[in-house]
Formats: sequence, structure tokens, C-alpha cells
Amino acid sequence: MSKILSLFFAILSIAFLTAASFSISHSGWLTLLFAVLFVVTAGSGFVVKARLRRKNG
Repeated sequence: MSKILSLFFAILSIAFLTAASFSISHSGWLTLLFAVLFVVTAGSGFVVKARLRRKNG
């Protein structure tokens, strides 16, 4: 995985976790949404990494 792509997934994941931490005091549903978005982003990062590794050998 390229460094730019890794950085993209890392920054996006941190942004979702930060948004979840700020939304804890406002809404439980919003916190849950950001937490799910974090899991999806982190999971898709691992999927992309595995596919690129398998493609490149």
C-alpha cells in the first residue's frame, strides 16, 4: 500500500474517532454512527492492503 493511501485511511479513521468523542455529549446515535464509520474505514483499509499485497505478490 502506498504511503499516501495509508495516510488517507489513517487520517480518516482518526477524524471519525475524534468526531465520535465530541459527539458523546450530544447524541448517542451520532456517536454510534461515527464509531461504525470508523470500523468501516479501518476495515476497508485492511481489505485494500490485503488486495494490493495479493496483486503485487
